[in-house]
Amino acid sequence: MTTHPDLGHTLSLRLGAGLWQALCEESRQRGESPSHLVRSLLSESLDLEHHTLYQVSTSGALVQGVYQGCVTVAEILKHGDFGLGTYDGLDGEGIMLDGVCWQARSDGSVREAPADAEAPFWVTTRFHADKTAQLSNIKGWEDLTQRLDALRDNDNLFVGLRLRGHFNSIRYRVACRAEAGTDLVSATSHQAEFQQEGVNGTLVGFWTPSYARTINVPGFHLHLLTDDRQHAGHVLDLQCDQIEVDLHREEALHLALPETPAFLKADLSGDPAAALAVAESKHS
Repeated sequence: MTTHPDLGHTLSLRLGAGLWQALCEESRQRGESPSHLVRSLLSESLDLEHHTLYQVSTSGALVQGVYQGCVTVAEILKHGDFGLGTYDGLDGEGIMLDGVCWQARSDGSVREAPADAEAPFWVTTRFHADKTAQLSNIKGWEDLTQRLDALRDNDNLFVGLRLRGHFNSIRYRVACRAEAGTDLVSATSHQAEFQQEGVNGTLVGFWTPSYARTINVPGFHLHLLTDDRQHAGHVLDLQCDQIEVDLHREEALHLALPETPAFLKADLSGDPAAALAVAESKHS
């Protein structure tokens, strides 16, 4: 076993042919990499905490322009293997899938985020599907969210969402780097927008109850990562013939608040819902 203080531990072991075959088959059925599946199974066996969101900072702070990075990717990865966020200075969109963090940049490129990259806002969990469904003939964002609403069984709990499939068309945006203190609506008014046709990918995200709007983005918040890792960003609209949906029920929230000067001085007493609706929606 090799220990890396910032990145975790690397464990090497030899598996018999039968166990390896079973692991590969389970990996194929779940759509997870073998290494990610091993981590999930170990967590289940050792009774580690599940169904918990770990969140850095709040949506209200983002609305006020608090974009200073306060936690590293390496630290975030200690708390989950699935999630989304943004990077220091609102420098692009963050996607965490199968224990790897990706950074979508405003020039359209995508890279694996370095361990020392810092985030001002992030939401992560250890994803394990509690419910799976197939949706067909999705005609747009509103159609998708209505279908997803029908799959939820509670309006007061957070839900992790993983959607996988072939997208006939998908439109997404990537936030551009902004000066500290620039409010979110202004910062996203010149965001980079992209559209792809006929791509395979995964949507990573969460549904947040309306009562938590000062903490997280209320409603559905999804980021795209294509299978070839060439395209990624905050989803604005989409069309697809069929998509597989996994839902992960979140029953606890761990909120880590920054101690940066910008956060400590920010006025977070207002309701950010209206500003979030503008910043997160599609632009012409």
